[in-house]
Amino acid sequence: MKKKIRVGVLFGGRSCEHEVSVRSARSMLEAMDRDKYEVTMIGISKEGRWLLAGDALKVLRAGVVEGEDLLPVALDQGGALVARAGEHLDQRLDVIFPVLHGPFGEDGTVQGLLELAGIAYVGAGVVGSAVGMDKEMMKRAFGAEGLPQVEHAVVRRARWRRDAAGVQREIESRFAYPFFFKPANLGSSVGVCKVHDSQEFRPSMDEAASFDYKVIVEAEAADCREVECGVLGNEDPQASVVGEIVPGNEFYDYNAKYIDDNSEAIIPARLSPGATEEVRSLALRAFRAVEAAGLARVDFFASRRDETIYVNEINTLPGFTPISMYPKLWQASGLSYAELIDRLIQLALERHRDRQETRAVL
Repeated sequence: MKKKIRVGVLFGGRSCEHEVSVRSARSMLEAMDRDKYEVTMIGISKEGRWLLAGDALKVLRAGVVEGEDLLPVALDQGGALVARAGEHLDQRLDVIFPVLHGPFGEDGTVQGLLELAGIAYVGAGVVGSAVGMDKEMMKRAFGAEGLPQVEHAVVRRARWRRDAAGVQREIESRFAYPFFFKPANLGSSVGVCKVHDSQEFRPSMDEAASFDYKVIVEAEAADCREVECGVLGNEDPQASVVGEIVPGNEFYDYNAKYIDDNSEAIIPARLSPGATEEVRSLALRAFRAVEAAGLARVDFFASRRDETIYVNEINTLPGFTPISMYPKLWQASGLSYAELIDRLIQLALERHRDRQETRAVL
């Protein structure tokens, strides 16, 4: 009998996207082939406690990682689970599948820990995760690659608190209303504000700055479609079909994504063949620009008037429920949800083997 691959699914996390992560983990647990995989669910609470979920289904149904019945754990060198008292749990893992979104999960911190533990893991490494998470660094990488973007600027929270009036004058001199404020290091549109006039400027900046020490100011992509493309692979990544999001709210905010259930996904996107291929090509360039690996979803704006394409952002650990856009794009490309999980685990193992060939001593 072929030996099962021991997979640790890492979920929860210390970010505002904790609940989104739990949803992704629940979907994965239900879809993974138990004839192929021995699955261990590892939760991270909002306070940062690593917890081995003995009753994983109970934890996942609760929608949040918590409970005194969970066993605090850590990873040792080589990927073995260790209890808080130092007792090995005889559960050595072959690969970790992190379904963590946002800071302390998608930003290179967990990836660095897994590198130190010497264990294979799904997704981008430390550099790709960090650059992909920080919208300022991401936009700089895109700019260096020559990728088309809408006009943007960065405001640091310390400066905003020191000189709010000066910041407002500067931004209003550069950007026409409406424009957007976005926390630089969050996803799922948490903290994103559309600013319609000067009266909304200060409360919107305060809201965005409450979630991060840097705020991205971004011009509105007026009269544009919001389109997305999935990327899958390591050294030879492939692009999925292109999908389109029609927001149910004024823009594709957190409520539109996860609560109101009033947005529409159109696959394939309503673009010409030429624009579709441009999006797919730009998705691969964006993937390489930030040193991504395994998976990513790249988001774009496409002008309805002339189909000018702008790269918006890359998500190196996109939402992973069956109704999330990334799995849906690959399903439309001929890869089922379960097959996508298989492929991502294989890519993680391949990348880990490749890295083991790098000399660490003289």
